[in-house]
Amino acid sequence: MNCRLSELRSKEVISAVDGARLGTVDDIVVDTKTACVVAFVIFNRFFPFGFFKNQEDYVIPWDKIQLIGEDAVIVSCKLPRPVKNARKRLFFWKN
Repeated sequence: MNCRLSELRSKEVISAVDGARLGTVDDIVVDTKTACVVAFVIFNRFFPFGFFKNQEDYVIPWDKIQLIGEDAVIVSCKLPRPVKNARKRLFFWKN
């Protein structure tokens, strides 16, 4: 199956480990010496339109990609989720 970058950018990335939707392919990393794809990049969209983003973009190495299908890309890794800040404990909250 041949796939153009414009077609690849619209595909969702799904984790085979936990079935979570990780985002869509936003960019690829290419080795210019060998002309091979090295990794897929998923931009972190913590805020609307990427403004004020405070997290790193996700880079999925080529060896973690299991399948590139018609609608989705299946990967064999679980991406780390941003850690939530600890909230201040108020007197009426029960934990």
